[in-house]
Amino acid sequence: MSVDSADYVIADPVIASVAARAAIATPGVVRLEPGLRGLVTAWTRAARQWWKGLDPAPADGVRVRTADGRVSVHIDLVTAAADQAAAVGRAVQRAVTRFVAEQTGLVVDEVSVSIMDIEPEPR
Repeated sequence: MSVDSADYVIADPVIASVAARAAIATPGVVRLEPGLRGLVTAWTRAARQWWKGLDPAPADGVRVRTADGRVSVHIDLVTAAADQAAAVGRAVQRAVTRFVAEQTGLVVDEVSVSIMDIEPEPR
């Protein structure tokens, strides 16, 4: 018996984890930091994964929405004061789009970045 075609669904928490790895590896990103909405999403995701007996994927500060074959990613992060926040945000958008495509084969339609804080340089 051969399988000519198969449909695969990549769950939002997996996409979020991949996006988180790409974002945190971007120069100028100090950390991912979920806002209030992100905390609620992270708790819900962790509870759902725990209920299924899975270890929660590290994706704090990342929310993913998939609808009608479209993938949207929202990232909340903290940048370093030494870097220009807008440039870091654009770099994160490019890195997330590229890395999610490489790791999952999915095309990301939108990556929005919220700069939650700018961490001052140590004195």
